[in-house]
Amino acid sequence: MKVTLEILRYDPATDKAPHWESYEADVDPMDRVLDALHHVKWYTDGTLAFRRSCAHAVCGSDAMVINGENRLACQLLIKDASPEKPIKVEPIRGLAVEKDLIVDMEPFFDSYRSILPYLMHDGPEPDKEIYQSPEDRERFDDTTKCILCACCTTSCPIYWGSGSYVGPAAIVNAHRFIFDSRDDHADERLAILAEKSGVFRCRTAFNCTEACPREIKVTQAIQEVKREILYRSL
Repeated sequence: MKVTLEILRYDPATDKAPHWESYEADVDPMDRVLDALHHVKWYTDGTLAFRRSCAHAVCGSDAMVINGENRLACQLLIKDASPEKPIKVEPIRGLAVEKDLIVDMEPFFDSYRSILPYLMHDGPEPDKEIYQSPEDRERFDDTTKCILCACCTTSCPIYWGSGSYVGPAAIVNAHRFIFDSRDDHADERLAILAEKSGVFRCRTAFNCTEACPREIKVTQAIQEVKREILYRSL
């Protein structure tokens, strides 16, 4: 079947402003939007720029706005993308466009690194793994599924309007360690997220939860971090 892709193109080196370009691609209904983008790049216009790596919804590198929603191009099937109409593809919002569908991810990863996203265990180095009960693991299991695609963060209207808000993905990854019974630095992360640019900037729009390709309960995780900050301040 033939589908039409309308892609928002922009090369800061040559273009004054972003502009739409239209392409046709031969695809199967069970192909992915990523396959259609490959068809355009390989057979029609080799200058089209976009990121992709694993192509199996694990690396998160091909997040983009498809028909107005943050999606992974490798996850969304053509048949589910309303192929009877042009499929509109844009870069994710809130991050500077480097070229076409490629954005500068460094501000996103700066926020991620700011919440200390790694296990910090005080005391002597253990000579074997630190055991954890299934109940303790379940407390934070949902937020371990994050693939850092930035779909949640770049769907957030607060993030669009603020260059300082740490964003949903950073909070999700903080949650993963704040509630890990093996970690000893929850208070440090909570202090970071209690700051002006932190978790209380959230306005509970639920955009982040709807955008997550791994179906993480992002808004719930944010609220749990808020409650933990308030509980520990009593």
